Amino acid sequence: MITKIYKLIFATCAICGMASCSDFFDQQSEHVVFTENNKLDNATDTIYSVIGILNKLQSIADRTILLGEVRGDLVDITNAANSDLRDMALFNIGDDNRYNQPRDYYAIINNCNFFIANVDTAMKNNRNEYVFMREYAAVKAIRAWTYLQLVLNYGNVPFITEPILNKIDAEKDYQKRDLQYVCDYFIQDLVPLADRWGNEYPEYGTIRSNASRLFYFPINIVLGDLNLWLASKTKDPATYREAAMRYYKYINERNGNNSAYPNGINLYTWRPGSGDWNRPETSYTSGSLGTETTGTNAEIITMIAGDSIPAEGHYSELRNLFNSQQDNDYRASIVPSTYMFNLSGSQVHCCVGTNGTTFYYAPTELPNYMSGDLRLYQYYSNGYTTDRLSGERIETSYNDKYESQNVHIYRRQMIYLRLAEALNGAGFPRAAFQMLSQGINNDVLKQTVIPYCSQSDSTWITSLNFPRERYGIFTVEELASNRTEEGHNTIGIHSHGSGWTPMNEFYQLPDDSLLTEEQKKPIQTAFVDSLLLNECGLELAFEGTRFYDIMRFAFRQPNPGDFLARQIYGRRGKENIGIMRSEIKKDLSDERNWYLQWNGQIGM
Repeated sequence: MITKIYKLIFATCAICGMASCSDFFDQQSEHVVFTENNKLDNATDTIYSVIGILNKLQSIADRTILLGEVRGDLVDITNAANSDLRDMALFNIGDDNRYNQPRDYYAIINNCNFFIANVDTAMKNNRNEYVFMREYAAVKAIRAWTYLQLVLNYGNVPFITEPILNKIDAEKDYQKRDLQYVCDYFIQDLVPLADRWGNEYPEYGTIRSNASRLFYFPINIVLGDLNLWLASKTKDPATYREAAMRYYKYINERNGNNSAYPNGINLYTWRPGSGDWNRPETSYTSGSLGTETTGTNAEIITMIAGDSIPAEGHYSELRNLFNSQQDNDYRASIVPSTYMFNLSGSQVHCCVGTNGTTFYYAPTELPNYMSGDLRLYQYYSNGYTTDRLSGERIETSYNDKYESQNVHIYRRQMIYLRLAEALNGAGFPRAAFQMLSQGINNDVLKQTVIPYCSQSDSTWITSLNFPRERYGIFTVEELASNRTEEGHNTIGIHSHGSGWTPMNEFYQLPDDSLLTEEQKKPIQTAFVDSLLLNECGLELAFEGTRFYDIMRFAFRQPNPGDFLARQIYGRRGKENIGIMRSEIKKDLSDERNWYLQWNGQIGM
């Protein structure tokens, strides 16, 4: 899609034969796209420079998902997996592993640096409007997101914010920076752009049926992520509040200033009072995970576009890795782990009676992943086929999250989960819990959160404005009667797969009446944090966030290394922790072993 345009339009500069940071570049790669006079002051050069940067993102698209998922606890790999993928799962990624190529990140960063240094941001049109500020803001957000991925994977990285165009620049000894520095730097870099350009994007129309708006990284989401990671390291409630405010700003402005972007009323549950435990059904839908549109309720926010056929150069291998297909002889490489099955099956599924006032719980030993949370049942299935020549039985695996040629990065439920995580860290566990349980609007805040807040906390939480006219809470009566009131568009995230959560006796916030609110808060915060980590697994499984989520939650623990190690070693269930510990030869209680190394030049 982008590759062909890119090759036709751009001259390139290959930086070769250099030492030091030049080792991140090889002789064959095209690292810098530029115009003849190096000045980006016309539409053609500027637009296609942005497209060239989007092209570079394709090289790290699959890796973004795989590094975030295969090293986590929700998936395991099969005998069909290639050795590089197997080494990734075992934290044994060597210098020659295909997924350990930091030069690809620096190629994106260097192109962003070049664009930022040379685009004419002062140019205006005859209506006195800035011509290239949308591109400038979009590229700055891409650079910040790419640096965040780089430092999350390598821990300590050479930090370069000026374009490398010659041998002298490439041979400089650039200082290494850690996660906290990277977050601080790019927060300061993006904040001045957020108010004016945070919700405006370059408009390049549709490219091969893909809306170009989906190619960009919203500034307020990137700022939310930067602040969330920083707060998890520093434990600073004010930084958590800033993260929450950035996610809220995106939600509030996504469809226009003071608009609505509700989390929808997707429920996959048992019909009220049916008593039929053979097949659950989707009661309501609002925005499909697989629909790559830009409508007001669209689920996908950002994706990296992939080519449609392997010959075009940036063809995603994710469908082949997660699904049994003819191309891989029906042998998938990545399947749900024992921990994933246990996590899903252990949820208590609360069913509603036909009158909307009674409830009961679904059985716990149903087949085909139908016990507990139904999201796994909804998108994952397995079976078998028979080899036509040998007659051999081949176990098959299908994951509906990987049907697209494009790689999804941000989606709506992810932002709501991170908003809840930020609110919990900011000192509002009741608000975070309500986002999981029944959904949130101003009425919910007024009834269940504000009465327990100090005056200053009450003032801050009310700055998150979710009016009932735009965020209507879906009710149990509507579920029971199979109807929806106009404007009711919000439910608790846990209800997406675990039944009607507000009635669930096993999903309640600890609220000991013998304790003061200040005494309750740390107990509630720790409890909600554990719920959130589970919910990230249930909602975002296989989407490339799991290892990073575990890292971020680990930073908040008294012993981060022990927390992460126990989580990862439990991939195949509690009974196999010792086996996993022996297979993963690195001691994951040592934070240095969480990260990749490359040729002694990058990493912890």
